[in-house]
Amino acid sequence: MTLAALEPVFGAEVTSAQPLHGGDLSEVLKVTLSDGRVMAVKRGVRVDTEARMLAAMATAGAPVPGVLHQAGDLLCLEWLEESQASARGWEALGAGLVALHEHCGTGYGWPEPYAFGPLPIENGAAQSWPGFWAEHRLLPFLPHLPADLAHRVEALAAALPERLPASPPPALLHGDLWTGNALFGRDTAWMIDPACYHGDGEVDLAMLELFGTPPDAFWAGYGGTEPGRAERRPIYQLFPALVHLRLFGANYRGMVSGLLDASGV
Repeated sequence: MTLAALEPVFGAEVTSAQPLHGGDLSEVLKVTLSDGRVMAVKRGVRVDTEARMLAAMATAGAPVPGVLHQAGDLLCLEWLEESQASARGWEALGAGLVALHEHCGTGYGWPEPYAFGPLPIENGAAQSWPGFWAEHRLLPFLPHLPADLAHRVEALAAALPERLPASPPPALLHGDLWTGNALFGRDTAWMIDPACYHGDGEVDLAMLELFGTPPDAFWAGYGGTEPGRAERRPIYQLFPALVHLRLFGANYRGMVSGLLDASGV
């Protein structure tokens, strides 16, 4: 669909469309209408799924951009004015993530598959949480890994019943919560670009810690965590590391190997 299709929806002409840095799935534009309204518009093959994920997060009380319109390959979102992250903003992000994680489903997974760029992500239900993590987050990478890494990932997958909780609360997860998918306003924060499913809330925490360390203010907003989280963290971080290795190549081999070391395999 072209941006002109938005004009009858909003009752105004599109006067500018400025490309923005976006994710791997969608083109992102800052669109201004003739009446002065501004919105973020994403164009991509999975924006309908993203709209449903954002709606689920909003229902949970998590801070996300409002969905203004979705049709075909276009998704129109509330424009968010960013500012530099503050302690209050980080605390708000922690509190928003708590609200998301307290919204639990009836099982693990998500009703539809998703993708990171060209890499498909399966979200089908599994009987146990270790089974879900093995079947949908680790084992699909085996055919694409060097033999030494594949053997180690396979060994870790087999050990997950002893390494992960069998049935943690099936929290609603953002699914890709690195710092680039958190936007900060004055004393607030929003989560963007979700890849939602239900699972252990520690998954989002591990992702947030993969490329940095959230400040104390974030933990003040989020609250306490379960004993043993440090031992589970590299197991959860292995999935995004494998995604990066598959999408971006051998520069991420060291990260994958290091996380396998930290996981004890």
